[in-house]
Amino acid sequence: MAEILKGAPAAAAINHRTQERVLALQARGIQPTLALLRVGENDADLYYERGAVKRCQALGIRTVQAVFPAGAGEKEVLDRLAELNADPAVHGILVFRPLPPQISDAAVRDALSPEKDVDGITDGSLAGVFTGSGRGFCPCTAQSCVELLDYYGIDCTGKRAVVLGRSLVIGKPVSQFLLARNATVTVCHTRTRDTAAETRRADIIIAAAGHLHTLTAGMVSPGQVVVDVGINTDSDGKMAGDADFADVSAQVASITPVPGGVGSMTTAVLASHTVEAAERQNP
Repeated sequence: MAEILKGAPAAAAINHRTQERVLALQARGIQPTLALLRVGENDADLYYERGAVKRCQALGIRTVQAVFPAGAGEKEVLDRLAELNADPAVHGILVFRPLPPQISDAAVRDALSPEKDVDGITDGSLAGVFTGSGRGFCPCTAQSCVELLDYYGIDCTGKRAVVLGRSLVIGKPVSQFLLARNATVTVCHTRTRDTAAETRRADIIIAAAGHLHTLTAGMVSPGQVVVDVGINTDSDGKMAGDADFADVSAQVASITPVPGGVGSMTTAVLASHTVEAAERQNP
């Protein structure tokens, strides 16, 4: 049975540092505040939102929820986003994506204030990831993957890493983080000819395709580390990752659980980014 790489202890280390920074800001009369903008009732969004609000409350970070029905128009969403941008009491803004088809993702990304973009969705933030400039904020989930590897002492140097998925939210940025840690990275996607061949020879697998059981027992090998980023619902209505956990965990060296793995790290990183945004806006 694989070692289970739980996110809770790694998140606790981040939370401890974040709480000290919150107290320092509050001592100056500054209340770190995160706004969460959601359109619709997507199960994964609701799960993440609950976790983020709970995490922020525990750390002393105020939250503002801007929630719209799935049929909301683009203008009303952009108008609310403009209000949050202009509000000096709001330091960070999290926009849940994907957005419904009637709302342009590009328009929302372009409208979001870069200094409040705590989940790294604007072009400026992503440019910072790819150039390594340190400007903006990294996408929280992608950063959580490598923070988890760092916490458990998993050295990426010289390792073969395979990333399943090429989204701007996880796949592409996490591949850059792995490259920065001197891994040799392969990104697999729906047009990859033989994904299983790529994953079997990897040392580290980041499963971020967003589909249940994308990674199966026939795609892994002994000694591997699997970081499962997926949030899916299985046939029993329970939360599950992209990996077929029971079968995959019987073969690999270590694996993150779902729930209890990357997800708990992501809210900790989000809270940390919110506090950093408050610090930057109040030097």
